[in-house]
Amino acid sequence: MKSILFQDIGLMPYEAAWGFQEVLMRGNLEIKSEWYRSGSPVKPTELHTKDYLLFCEHPHVYTLGKSGHMENLLVNDTRLAEMGATFVKTNRGGDITYHGPGQVVGYPILDLEHFETDLGKYMRNLEEVIIRTLAIHGISAGRLPGSTGVWLDPDIKGRARKICAMGVRCSRWVTMHGFALNVNTDLNYFNYIVPCGITDKAVTSLKKELGREVDIESIKQELKCNFADVFGAELRETQSILPDVVTASISP
Repeated sequence: MKSILFQDIGLMPYEAAWGFQEVLMRGNLEIKSEWYRSGSPVKPTELHTKDYLLFCEHPHVYTLGKSGHMENLLVNDTRLAEMGATFVKTNRGGDITYHGPGQVVGYPILDLEHFETDLGKYMRNLEEVIIRTLAIHGISAGRLPGSTGVWLDPDIKGRARKICAMGVRCSRWVTMHGFALNVNTDLNYFNYIVPCGITDKAVTSLKKELGREVDIESIKQELKCNFADVFGAELRETQSILPDVVTASISP
């Protein structure tokens, strides 16, 4: 069975977590680059690249993907400071989104040559992890044609609302970035952006849908179990991923 190293890195500023991912991704890319240069007969699936899954929460931050549009941020720097929020241009796909406390952010750094070299299938698998987790709580979720992420009532006009945003980067089949599931998220922060560049759809959370605060640690455990199941892998929990990264090297 495939093995994925897992660590919950807790509350961490977005740029620090981004830099952390870059270090892990770079380690895998260096192994692959050496393999390409050497002309080794070893199959890509047999390379000693590592697979990781990180969970975290971020302080209030708006992030803009490579294909995003600045006009989808509806406030200026002064207002951002008043809100206690920051803004970061990032290298994932997608447009603008919000991260903040009460949201489970998942960052898989996977070598898809250990799984399936199909980025579309990878995105559908990430969505499936979320869909199965929501089902545990009696929430029926699905996909919206033409849009990534996980939605409630995607087929009902005027009712579609996003509960989980997704955006990834992939290089030589190594992924980074991932998903952001709204659990107890303060949804008011979404009022200051056009989420994912979509003007006619709402945003929601488990708390809003269930009408109560949700135990975020339980959600994390359910996400882990469903991730392992969907990707056919064993998650090996560790506290050693972050300490092994040289702090000076984790700037994006």
